[in-house]
Amino acid sequence: MIEAAPLLNPGQGSETDVLLIDDSVADLRLLMDMMSLRDLRVSVALSGERGFQQAILLKPSLILMDVRMPGMDGIATCRQLKASPSVCSIPVIFLTAANDLSERLEGFAVGAVDYIGKPFEVQEVLARVGVHLQRREAPSESIDPAGHAVPSEATMDVRLVLAAQQVLRQTIANPPNLDRLARLVGTNRRRLNEAFQDLCGQPVFGWLREERMREANSQIGSTKTPFSVISDSLGYSTPANFSKAFRQRFGCSPSEMRAQRQGLIEADPDPDASSGIHS
Repeated sequence: MIEAAPLLNPGQGSETDVLLIDDSVADLRLLMDMMSLRDLRVSVALSGERGFQQAILLKPSLILMDVRMPGMDGIATCRQLKASPSVCSIPVIFLTAANDLSERLEGFAVGAVDYIGKPFEVQEVLARVGVHLQRREAPSESIDPAGHAVPSEATMDVRLVLAAQQVLRQTIANPPNLDRLARLVGTNRRRLNEAFQDLCGQPVFGWLREERMREANSQIGSTKTPFSVISDSLGYSTPANFSKAFRQRFGCSPSEMRAQRQGLIEADPDPDASSGIHS
């Protein structure tokens, strides 16, 4: 029986990278196998109640949690986590087999940062976990001669990725092509793409797409900025293209996300309605 599984790398200390909360033993074993591909230290719980206790005790870097569980479900557990000062900043990714839009929106509303659909795709799981772990666990930084923030004892690949990410965030609306980006950080396109694949679980522009969607989700949930302005600021050619990409990524339109997260209906027109885009 799985309950509080030992860490995958017990020799590396007692810290937990990922806490898995799911009432399905089969899903937990599958996720543990995936995490082992990245040498991540894992702990597991079979219920929301136990998962909350594990989170308080272990303070993991990331939580992957099933939405539908008996007793305290994922939504309730996430609410408790976000109400607890010691763990409220830990990112939560929901695991769900449901195609229910209201369920996804409720998950974002209570503080989840992402969701992963069942059945799991290994590349998707590792990519999304890698992205959120990297943002959570950015090491202490110093400044290199080119002005890029880098960890004090980083490997060259980490330095390249951090420098490239800084450039991409600064030019997110009109980023350089891969060759130009590689030259800006002092490498070649092949090595840069390989470094992103190894450290982020996806190539350079796959990471950039995710970064755009994270920023869009943040602005939609926390501001009243018109969708057209968000679209332009993130480099989308039209508001309709932005809305289509957002729906594909989060399973709902920008206006639906804003209405749920801010608890109101915006007067700003939804590009979906005028462009004929449907899920």
